Amino acid sequence: MNDTEAWLKAFRPRPLHEYIDEAVSRFADRPAVDFLGKGWTYAELGQMVDQAAAGLKALGVEKGTRVGLCLPNTPYYTTYYFAVLKLGGIVVNFNPLYVQREIAFQARDSGARIMVTLDLKVIYDKVEDVRKEGALDKIVVCRMADILPQPKKFLFSLFKASERADVPNDAAHVFHNDLVAKGGSVEAAEIDPAEDVAVLQYTGGTTGVPKGAMLTHANLSANIEQMRTVFSAAEPGREKMLCVLPFFHVFAMTVVQNKSIALGAEMVMIPRFELKLLLDTIRRKKITLFPGVPTLYTAINNAELTRKYDLKSIKFCLSGGAPLPVEVKNQFEDLTGCMLVEGYGLTEASPVVSANPLDESRRAGSIGVPMPGTRVEFRDLDDPSKVMKQGEKGELVAIGPQVMKGYWNRPEETAKTIENGALHTGDVGYMDDDGFIHLVDRIKDLIICSGYNVYPRVIEEALYQHEAVAEAIVIAVPDDYRGQAPKAFVKLKAGGDVTAEGLKTFLRGHLSTIELPREIEFRDELPKTLVGKLSKKELVEEENAKRAASSAA
Repeated sequence: MNDTEAWLKAFRPRPLHEYIDEAVSRFADRPAVDFLGKGWTYAELGQMVDQAAAGLKALGVEKGTRVGLCLPNTPYYTTYYFAVLKLGGIVVNFNPLYVQREIAFQARDSGARIMVTLDLKVIYDKVEDVRKEGALDKIVVCRMADILPQPKKFLFSLFKASERADVPNDAAHVFHNDLVAKGGSVEAAEIDPAEDVAVLQYTGGTTGVPKGAMLTHANLSANIEQMRTVFSAAEPGREKMLCVLPFFHVFAMTVVQNKSIALGAEMVMIPRFELKLLLDTIRRKKITLFPGVPTLYTAINNAELTRKYDLKSIKFCLSGGAPLPVEVKNQFEDLTGCMLVEGYGLTEASPVVSANPLDESRRAGSIGVPMPGTRVEFRDLDDPSKVMKQGEKGELVAIGPQVMKGYWNRPEETAKTIENGALHTGDVGYMDDDGFIHLVDRIKDLIICSGYNVYPRVIEEALYQHEAVAEAIVIAVPDDYRGQAPKAFVKLKAGGDVTAEGLKTFLRGHLSTIELPREIEFRDELPKTLVGKLSKKELVEEENAKRAASSAA
């Protein structure tokens, strides 16, 4: 029996709510959450989950009900995440930075009629507009002030009173405090881990059209157990996990939140990245575990402020979402004395496929070795039935218990992506003689910006909404801070009159901040294929040539 077979034989798929119940049982009096200095124990978190589940049940949430979470990292997210799952419902993650049309599309596509959000204007107002459009029935509103520590004065720089939304008192709105007021608990739903979907995690995949990856309880519990091997040296009930990566992102949902619960770690939550707050938090809480993306580590490395802080409490860091430059890894390890390793995953794999070991065998520049129970192959780009030999480049294909059930209501897209249980990732790489995986290219028309998937098609469609734009192409260009950034090439209509800054201002109403092009270049003509389709290849080659010339100068 090989290692993969042995792990799969030992693995027991579990309903996800069992992890929170087990943590409450084992670590009742241990700290579970720290939010900007205010804390909750595991017993208190478990009670909050049960109360929220009882309230949601009264709203009609039952097995299969899709419930949207449009929340930054707060105790509310974890509470409602596990409350929904305990009822057998399906969590639908929404990015609070999405613009209204993106939230509306995802709400309609998923069928989520209930949304949980905060009473902050910047988030609530968009959700309420989506409800008014008819895409939602009810909004559960959580008050930010109720989870802030006393005194609150020092937090006004983050959350000003003027930023609170004006929420109507009507049948379409339920405040969190009212929802949980009846208290009590509910009996957990009967879950078939292999079949029942726990989370709809939206991704653009290869086309840029958002699709909901159906992640079952078995998929997500497998990835939790696989991550136990990566963090095997972590001490249950004693670790402190820095939660700055947003939980609505699949990497943070699994590696930060779910792993913390399984480990009985204290989740030290930061609602958004702010360097001084992050550094203060590491020092205040003596953080031991810090999963992140390369841009986070780069920001810490490059800030003069960092030199004023002792970061030696950090033991282990796992980087994902984008390639980790070796120099960033080395500098961060020198600063902290921790071990920083790179992993690899994608939404459709819950998400972790591979990771470097957290020991001396780790390999810089590699995305590590396959997770336990996972087989990674490299298939010929022209003939996907052909498996490449060791060291030969091909498309990375993953087979394992963390691979999604499929795309929500998209059987044709599912068939293109999963073939006989094998997940085609769209990434090109190879495996070296020691079993370490190296990525060299991407098949997908996708921009990885600060660890987030940014889809050129979404930006192009937004550009086309401007009356002066005739044609648009968006490509990825290297960015020293974000890894990659979007650049737009635009041809204007005859008589069209708009500047690059004018277009950027226009786009701010149609795109999230992370999607905004770093640069907009106007062209009289854009390259096309022989059949008249807009072609990106020539523009990519131009940008690569300019970068090469700049480096040589």
